[in-house]
Amino acid sequence: MARPPITNQIRRLRFEHNEMTQQELADRIGMTRQTVASIEHNKYSPSLEAAFRIAETFGVPIGEVFFWKAEEPRK
Repeated sequence: MARPPITNQIRRLRFEHNEMTQQELADRIGMTRQTVASIEHNKYSPSLEAAFRIAETFGVPIGEVFFWKAEEPRK
């Protein structure tokens, strides 16, 4: 299965926020640590609500956390 075409800056943002752990982020957004790890490693795309919760936790716009990675057109 291909990875979702969404990348993120969660790891960097956690580091910049007092080296927040995945568990601390999970507790703040109401998810499991495993789900946060999957999102962070681009194995899973979060729901829109979860994406907004993550952005709100870091105090940044959603576009500073998540990025659309468009596929190259096939020739």
